[in-house]
Amino acid sequence: MKKDLRIIKTKESLRHSLLALLKRKPLDTITIAELCREANINRGTFYLHYREVHEVFKEYLEVIVEDLKQSYEEPYYKTNYRIQNIDADMIKIFHHVKKYKDFYQIIFDEHIPMMYYYLLFDTVRSFMKNSIEEHFELDDGIQLDYLISYQTNAILGILIEWHRQGYETSIQELNQYFMTILSVKLPRS
Repeated sequence: MKKDLRIIKTKESLRHSLLALLKRKPLDTITIAELCREANINRGTFYLHYREVHEVFKEYLEVIVEDLKQSYEEPYYKTNYRIQNIDADMIKIFHHVKKYKDFYQIIFDEHIPMMYYYLLFDTVRSFMKNSIEEHFELDDGIQLDYLISYQTNAILGILIEWHRQGYETSIQELNQYFMTILSVKLPRS
């Protein structure tokens, strides 16, 4: 079924306007009237699609997370979950972040409430957990929840560092760094 172009444009306008407002104030303080003014739509149009501002954010987050999940899983699918066969060019997470850069600039801003980070963290953690449980066997002594939290923070940490550096490092360089980091073997003591 083909989507109505007007609906697509309205929702896009609301998302972009919400991002603009989120750069200035927390989500909880943004009113429907403000969002409609920023998006240049009337309240009636807003209510055709949403009941509250949080629904706009939630829907946008779902779109972003689905794209992030696909970006994360793509190299695993291509190699049938054989990590050793992953090439740097297969990594798509950084492409995803570049595509949704405006969103990530808000999420990773030091002045934005941590609730946004935790929302992203919990979402990423959830699909990573599903992936690990379905496709990998863990050695005895590795506690799954700690492993997943570690891996989630590692990926988000790299993204935060890229954000702090103004997204200046190229995606190709980041993919190479990522592959190098994954292949580091720490000495056993």
